[in-house]
Amino acid sequence: MNDSLLFVVLIVIIIIAMSLRVYLRKRRRKDNVGSEEAVPNADNANYTTDSAGAEQASSTVHRLNETRDVSSPTMSDTKEILAEISHINKSYGGRPVVHDVSFTLVKGEVLGLVGPNGAGKTTTIRMLMDIIKPDSGEILVFGHAVDEHAKNKIGYLPEERGLYRKMKVSDNLIYLSKLKDVALSTARERADNLLKDVGMFPHKDKKINELSRGMGQIIQFLATIAHDPSLIVLDEPLAGLDPVNRMLLQNIIVDLKKQGKTIILSTHMMNEVEEMCDRVLMINRGTVVLYGNLSDIKWRFRNNSLFVRCEGDIAELKGVNGQKDHGNYVELFLDEKTTAQQVLDQLVARQVRVDRFEVSTPSLNEIFIQVARQ
Repeated sequence: MNDSLLFVVLIVIIIIAMSLRVYLRKRRRKDNVGSEEAVPNADNANYTTDSAGAEQASSTVHRLNETRDVSSPTMSDTKEILAEISHINKSYGGRPVVHDVSFTLVKGEVLGLVGPNGAGKTTTIRMLMDIIKPDSGEILVFGHAVDEHAKNKIGYLPEERGLYRKMKVSDNLIYLSKLKDVALSTARERADNLLKDVGMFPHKDKKINELSRGMGQIIQFLATIAHDPSLIVLDEPLAGLDPVNRMLLQNIIVDLKKQGKTIILSTHMMNEVEEMCDRVLMINRGTVVLYGNLSDIKWRFRNNSLFVRCEGDIAELKGVNGQKDHGNYVELFLDEKTTAQQVLDQLVARQVRVDRFEVSTPSLNEIFIQVARQ
């Protein structure tokens, strides 16, 4: 009798469980349908519950989702800050060398660090590298204070070169990579690839002291990037190189930027900055005197004149105070109220064929001299 009662109880429990499962499944389907209809209703649209209405609702939901994906900000739409240097100061013997310097480093950019000799550029770099400590201020790299892990992700080419002169070329690259926690097999493969890229693979077994000065400088550069760093700091990387090797390293720097590397380029050669840099930080007497996008800085220091080359003589134009003939083009000097567009409109209205029309902006070298003399 007890066994029969237990059997009946089990049957009842099974039936209740199955009924509850069916109920929950129906409820879930109902909730899903309701949630799908909630999206178009939120946009105050009228939808039917038939098959046509369901297709319209589904299409609208898809379009809304696509709009959200396009408009929502992503990491690729924003600039990722790799390092922040905030109000750093450094003095020696009571004499300020770096005073209240602040700047950021953005992923995938080349920042040109320029300034006269003794301006504080190298001291700033050494503080960033944690070689020396700032007296005050804060330096964050990869979101944290500089530690050994961060240093392994930084490549530094100092102004004073230094390789193991009695060690082979490839051994130098491999050893310096291993110091940055790179596996031996990876270090060896990367060293070979870098040497092949610059055409120096046949010299891999030569000792450093057997190389020319220029070749040794190229190996020093390769040692800086052999561990595949995310942040690369270059202090006068092209100084003393012949035009061929200079172009070779310039191309490598451009390729590194395309790979998403962040690069600081400290140099006295303003043409190098104009060719390779996105932003400029100019330090003079330890203080930031220029900082920003290169094109914005050149526009800020522009002359109120135009370079124009066209067929025939340029007659008098409204808003033009004077002209200067440079041979293959004419420089037009504008008054304060006249814009370049207004001058161009006058030339177009006269049906003048214009071969060159350029707003006059000074070279970075001219800006450098102007600011350094202030």
